[in-house]
Amino acid sequence: MSEQYVLDLRAVDAADRSSVGGKGARLGALSRVEGVWVPDGFCVTTDAFRRALAQEPSIGERIDRLSRMDPADRESVGESAAALRRAIERIAVPDDVATEITGALARYGDGAAYAVRSSATAEDLPTASFAGQQDTYLNVVGRAEVLRHVVRCWASLFTGRAVTYRRRNGVDDREVRMAVVVQRMVGPSASGVLFTADPVTGNRKVATVESGFGLGEALVSGLVNPDVHRVRDGEVVARTVNAKHRAVLALPGGGTRDVEVGAERQRVPALTDAQVLRLVELGRRVEAHFGSPQDIEWCLVGDGFALVQSRPITTLFPVPEAGDGENHVYVSVGHGQMMTDPMKALGLSLWRTTALIPMHEAGGRLFVDVTRRLASPASRAALLEATRVGGDPLVRDALETVLARDGFVPSLPDPAPAGPPAGGPVAPPPPLETDPAVVTELVGRSEASLAALERALATRSGPALFAFLREAFEEHRQVLGDPLSHQVIMAGMEATWWLNDRLLEWLGERNAADTLTLSAPGNITSEMGLALLDVADAIRPHPEVVAFLADVEGEDFLDELVKLPGGPEAREALDAYLDRYGVRCVGEIDITRPRWRERPSTLLPAILDNVRNFGPGAAARRFAEGRAKALEKERDVLARLRALPDGDRKADETRRTIERVRTFIGYREYPKYDIVRRYFLYRRALTAEAERLVRAGVIADAEDVFHLTFEEFEEAVRTHRVDHGLVRRRAEEFRAYQALTPPRVLTSEGEAVNGSYRRDDLPDGALAGLPVSAGTVEGRARVVLDLAEADLAAGDILVTAFTDPGWSPLFVGVAGLVTEVGGLMTHGAVIAREYGLPAVVGVDGATRLIRDGQRIRVHGTEGYVEILG
Repeated sequence: MSEQYVLDLRAVDAADRSSVGGKGARLGALSRVEGVWVPDGFCVTTDAFRRALAQEPSIGERIDRLSRMDPADRESVGESAAALRRAIERIAVPDDVATEITGALARYGDGAAYAVRSSATAEDLPTASFAGQQDTYLNVVGRAEVLRHVVRCWASLFTGRAVTYRRRNGVDDREVRMAVVVQRMVGPSASGVLFTADPVTGNRKVATVESGFGLGEALVSGLVNPDVHRVRDGEVVARTVNAKHRAVLALPGGGTRDVEVGAERQRVPALTDAQVLRLVELGRRVEAHFGSPQDIEWCLVGDGFALVQSRPITTLFPVPEAGDGENHVYVSVGHGQMMTDPMKALGLSLWRTTALIPMHEAGGRLFVDVTRRLASPASRAALLEATRVGGDPLVRDALETVLARDGFVPSLPDPAPAGPPAGGPVAPPPPLETDPAVVTELVGRSEASLAALERALATRSGPALFAFLREAFEEHRQVLGDPLSHQVIMAGMEATWWLNDRLLEWLGERNAADTLTLSAPGNITSEMGLALLDVADAIRPHPEVVAFLADVEGEDFLDELVKLPGGPEAREALDAYLDRYGVRCVGEIDITRPRWRERPSTLLPAILDNVRNFGPGAAARRFAEGRAKALEKERDVLARLRALPDGDRKADETRRTIERVRTFIGYREYPKYDIVRRYFLYRRALTAEAERLVRAGVIADAEDVFHLTFEEFEEAVRTHRVDHGLVRRRAEEFRAYQALTPPRVLTSEGEAVNGSYRRDDLPDGALAGLPVSAGTVEGRARVVLDLAEADLAAGDILVTAFTDPGWSPLFVGVAGLVTEVGGLMTHGAVIAREYGLPAVVGVDGATRLIRDGQRIRVHGTEGYVEILG
């Protein structure tokens, strides 16, 4: 097929993206929407771009070099991109390309003014808009000028901002091509942007219109504060008319200039309410055509609207699909599990399949629909109380914010009490005795079940494996719902709450349980952190081992380690640690995440920090010190209680509760460990199946299956067929989801509600959070987003987004903890108390507001963080 250098705008649509770029394809599709006016024009295709660049082979070599450069070296990337841009600007438009362009100009009018607009193939994607990354030139007059500006658009593919944006979105410089849209200019009296969903809250039912006088450049460049109208259900619900001092106008001979708006017009609305409503109705039509909320650029010409762009709003968090047209309220699962990163399809599928309650998927995250629980008074009160005592406090505030909106959540009566079961009333379970044997029984039951699972999985493959896994998932759910396990967990938590409440009431002492639970026995997660100190003890005496581990690259280092003096001892210590804890990793609820056993190098920064910052025997010493502090606190509390009226009774109740909390609180972490061990066994079996598919030529990479659901993976194993387009699409979606911040609460209207702390007792500039581990500490903030890149010194304060158990190896080496997500009984809070670390969780935006290296003070008793400088 011969190359085409020019295509009429009305002849292209979404299928022509590779030829006319994102903007051209969208405009072509937009021109087909009934009742929509898109100014006439044509596209200079990517064939023309390739043809022009082929004249200078060095340009291709420059692009190749740029694509291989380290993104972290911003200065070199910027210099290389600028040189590439200059080289493209020097090339001439090939004669045959120029002939087609000038022929198109003759059809539309040689003397007319045009907008010459970049249209890259990686632009206006559903997952990344690339808005403003390449250049647009307005009011270009004359053939020579149009040709010159076409070349400038080609060169703008390599602006610094475009190159950076591509890297952030995983787009290869070598894979992108540039088309150019050439459209007849219109002379608008007003212009602006229409968002068919609220770009701030995400509400899909609220449209926002921003408007100003003249061309839209005044808004884009920030010359004016636009008028803002908000529209819901065909009604303007809010309007702000700003003073618009400047406007950008087209000049008769070409080009634009900004002019001052007369004082008498500055506060006149650029659009009437009637025009706003008409524009929004037009936008809804466009939104329906493209199937997603749109960011639409418009111009008012006479009394009609010309639409000059429509792209998806890529910053909105997706909404779970309900399909019933009713209001729904969803709560984030990730905020409860301390893992707010997106999960791949297989991870989402497995978590949903093994969960005890239905879950909904959106944006690579899971949500629980709590609408029915919020609808009746009793269940609503129970849900809100549960979020207060055991969850993220901002979830509760977010739910109360939604509840305050009249009519959004339906109001239902409490269900009538159920009658006695057919066999007569069931007696409640007897009170749980404070007996360590109960925990021993549960752990033994878990070990036996896991051993049986491992044996069974070793003998199965192919379709038989998937059939067995379905049975295993049923046992998995039974483990999660074990009534005795739940009783033990609640016994430890209730004892903690009792101690904090009573000792505050009787002694005026806040968070006393934080000290009373130090070094409680049986906490698998805190033991994991201390055990890494023992690994450091095995490595520290051997300088060659320490030096070797500091320079490790890749995962084959264990075999090399044994060749060094002291290497066998170090290898033995590492293997022992991985045998017990290697099933874990950061984000461990996602089965697609590699485990420490598979990537042991992840642990090396924490181990080397322990080698530097601690001496021999630190683990046993830390545990003994914690136990001693807890015993001393118990003696102090009991002595003070006995001095009170009715003191013997109070002291006796407190002593029994301390014994109870120390017996049961450590088990709080064990069920998660059980789940993650099961996940490791599932992962190992499923990975073996993926590798069989690779050997059979069904997939290119074993990790392709991570973008399939469990059911799709099973079908691929049965049929030896995979939808590779689906895999690619899911991989692209996952990359886009990584840029989204999941809300704590999400409504069916798309509104993201994150809640807030309603406190007026904080020092100026302090960051509010939830106090979860008592004490105050001051030190250097280390903002760590990746465990494998941690570099901590003694006295540092760890600041991170979330801490699931996979973060625990860092806890032994820090002086305090600040997280963006968390609650009183979430894993990070429990382990912080175990180690005696002052901790504040649920600090919204902590990793953004606190800079790495700043000095901060963490108030773990009062629940706030001060930034000291």
